[in-house]
Amino acid sequence: MPGDGRLAGKVAFVTGAARGQGRSHAVRLAAEGADIIAVDLCAQVPTADYPLAGEDDLAETARLVREQGREAVTAVADVRDLPALSAAVDDGVARLGRLDVIVANAGIASYAPGAELTELQWDEMIAINLSGVWRTIRAGIGHVRRGGEGGSVVITSSAAGLRGIPNNAHYAAAKHGVVGLMKVLALELGPENIRVNTIHPTTVNTPMVRNDSTMELFLPGRENPSEEDFARIARRLNVLPVPWVEPDAVSDLVVFLAADEGRNLTGTSIPVDAGMAARW
Repeated sequence: MPGDGRLAGKVAFVTGAARGQGRSHAVRLAAEGADIIAVDLCAQVPTADYPLAGEDDLAETARLVREQGREAVTAVADVRDLPALSAAVDDGVARLGRLDVIVANAGIASYAPGAELTELQWDEMIAINLSGVWRTIRAGIGHVRRGGEGGSVVITSSAAGLRGIPNNAHYAAAKHGVVGLMKVLALELGPENIRVNTIHPTTVNTPMVRNDSTMELFLPGRENPSEEDFARIARRLNVLPVPWVEPDAVSDLVVFLAADEGRNLTGTSIPVDAGMAARW
């Protein structure tokens, strides 16, 4: 039964939900009254040289959603696999009754100079971080449209979706690409009162960032760097005196865009970047 909160009676579909930003978004949406369809790959990707989430992580997300008094339907599915995504969403809607919000959040990171990227690095990045966003929306948007009450699509881009950042040409290409996708979908879906926006975080305190690969990028050749070493370098990216933002700061914006407060926002790219956009 619907409870209290800005999203009472709504259902949200979140990809990359097993941990990090995706888990934070799922739990915050639930805290505002939404039931959750939580999807994650729960497996390793060859070009992501840091540990990805597993099925235990996805189960923990579900537990945290239920702790908020909301329902959670989980599925292990790859955003590169449209039939699997569609089956996951169809099952979730069958069990929860509707779909109102899509949070296309799943993504990976890897690093190399653009001229030295392998084909596999390029292809996996584009398949997950760009094509996977389209597949996520494609799998869910029919349910939102059939509800007839409008809805919200929130796409996780990045500060790298607004500017160039060295050593991640493939990531920046994907994150810029979702901005173009967002703008077209905003035009196409707006007449049905379905809003589409991208969000653009700076460095976020999640396992995708807090790992040896990112540490090597920020502090090349440094043996046994400390967290403060990393924080000192990361802080230089931002205008506000912080090295990164916490996932819940990004979730604040996701909830805003999903809820009635964001009813007049569509086709926008919104930074959550501690001022990085002002500097660059």
